[in-house]
Amino acid sequence: MDRRTFASRISHRVAALLGATLASAALLAPTAQAAEPQPVLRGTGDLGIVIERAIGQVQIVDTTARSRIATVAGLGDLSHASAVFSRDGRYAYVFGRDGGLSKIDLLTATLVRRVVQAGNSIGGAISQDGRFVAAQNYEPGGVRIFDAQTLAPVADIPARYGDAGQTSKVVGLADAPGVGFVFSLFEAGEIWVADLSADPAHPTITRYTGIGKQPYDGLITPDGRYYLAGLFGEDGLAMLDLWQPERGVRKVLAGYGRGEEPLPVYKMPHLRGWAMADGRLYLPAIGRHEVLVVDTRTWQEVGRIAVKGQPVFVMARPDGREIWVNFAHPDNSHVQVIDTLTQKITHNLEPGKVVLHMEFTPRGEAVWISARDDNKVVVMDTRTHRPITELPAESPSGILFTVRAGRTGF
Repeated sequence: MDRRTFASRISHRVAALLGATLASAALLAPTAQAAEPQPVLRGTGDLGIVIERAIGQVQIVDTTARSRIATVAGLGDLSHASAVFSRDGRYAYVFGRDGGLSKIDLLTATLVRRVVQAGNSIGGAISQDGRFVAAQNYEPGGVRIFDAQTLAPVADIPARYGDAGQTSKVVGLADAPGVGFVFSLFEAGEIWVADLSADPAHPTITRYTGIGKQPYDGLITPDGRYYLAGLFGEDGLAMLDLWQPERGVRKVLAGYGRGEEPLPVYKMPHLRGWAMADGRLYLPAIGRHEVLVVDTRTWQEVGRIAVKGQPVFVMARPDGREIWVNFAHPDNSHVQVIDTLTQKITHNLEPGKVVLHMEFTPRGEAVWISARDDNKVVVMDTRTHRPITELPAESPSGILFTVRAGRTGF
């Protein structure tokens, strides 16, 4: 082989090797499209939000990983915020104190739309079929209903009462079976049921008057049958059987204070987030350091449990084995646990300063607790009653998980 032939072969081999190397590099090198961050494929069943009330934003959290995924800001005044979820658990509808209604996409961590629908609002509900979101308002009073997809207004229900047409604050709004909502009027002392099934733009309203003094909150039982409104102006609750609404409203637990002077109320108890276990309903007694126990078959009081302070949230673990209670000032850094078999307090916990809310994971192996003044959320094991981990959060208040999407009254 002469030198020229040898050099030519070497040249071809080098070129072939170089070409193969460049081809491999091209395969390995990220393209402009591949370099973009790819969304994490996930379901929504273990997602939720933590409301950071001081800065107008929410954290999106993963209850399985016990971690924060993202934050969504620009939600306005969240000093008394709550939320409901779409049927598929993808969207959270956040109700702000400033009347803002915000729709958040939990999968993309984006604010889809925000409308300011009133001057002062304290919560809302989503219809059983997921088509409508309703906001209950203090100012101007009444209920406003929106399309869940677009947040376009659908109906306005002013809460007017009396001969002079006064306007009442609305409280205790809950999703009623069928296409409708049930709620209470604080000043009027009434319960209204709004049926949207025939014409959503013009709901049919059924009014129940004279139900008691100053209903301050309401709950609907998990089966959607009974709506109960707690009364601030008198001892007792007003109950409406939605299976037999023609029977009207009747009083239950009337006079549970038995003439004793009520204690000053520093924070209104919350009835939403019902505590039902083993055929009993556990309720915070307003103006008293007690949890009332009611037999849901007879609606008679069957017991009362003395607790550390004024109960705010009285919540059942998903399996009904325990009731967890937090308190108003000055006992708001404490949580007590009640055994539903013995009706005794089994644990006195201090998870952090100023506990505002608790939320159980879907099957109840853990509970997330917001400690506002410690700027943290504490995740506790419900079997050992010990902390598992902590997550930083700016003045956290409400903790709400997507498991609520499949529950009536949440």
